[in-house]
Amino acid sequence: MRFVSYFRVSTQKQGASGLGLDAQRAAVAAHVRGAEIVGEFTEIESGKRNDRPQLAAALACAKKHKAVLVIAKLDRLARNVSFIASMMDGGVEFVACDFPQANRLTLHILAAVAEHEASMISARTKAALAEAKKRGKRIGGGEHHGVARAAYSEQAEARKANVRPAIAEIRDAGISTLDGIAKALTARGIKTARGGAWSATQVSRVMASAG
Repeated sequence: MRFVSYFRVSTQKQGASGLGLDAQRAAVAAHVRGAEIVGEFTEIESGKRNDRPQLAAALACAKKHKAVLVIAKLDRLARNVSFIASMMDGGVEFVACDFPQANRLTLHILAAVAEHEASMISARTKAALAEAKKRGKRIGGGEHHGVARAAYSEQAEARKANVRPAIAEIRDAGISTLDGIAKALTARGIKTARGGAWSATQVSRVMASAG
């Protein structure tokens, strides 16, 4: 049996430092027990997002090699029921090292529980902010906007880093024009940050930022 491993970390800093990846790799290595791993993909992304370039590449690799997609923990995929459902319908077998005996029903249940927990955290955060506002505590300000801008910039750079390997593969396949690369990215199911199709200009920006 052959495997394709998929790892995810939440921030670019974690991706660069390897924080969290060592434990994921160790779990995968223990599960496959020396079996062939034909591809390894690492995503730097928030678990709330469903459009993940590296996961799309991992799924394509697994289909190509008729391999099993292996992840260290179920929550490395998503905290979203519809996402797991669509992935399970994609024709690729996958296994989570922390729950290898899980079937389709248990995966749906676990995803539903995780999604509920995420929504509860969001609700508690909104309630706390509303209560603070009632007490007259100022919410926002320049400092907060600066933090938000920094976080957005980090997420944008992380996404570009995730897309570059796919662009490199497309160019290696003989597609060299920006328009051709944009069409190939869209055909692979890889979406832009806003969830749309790629344009030559967007491809150019990603490639230019690599240097």
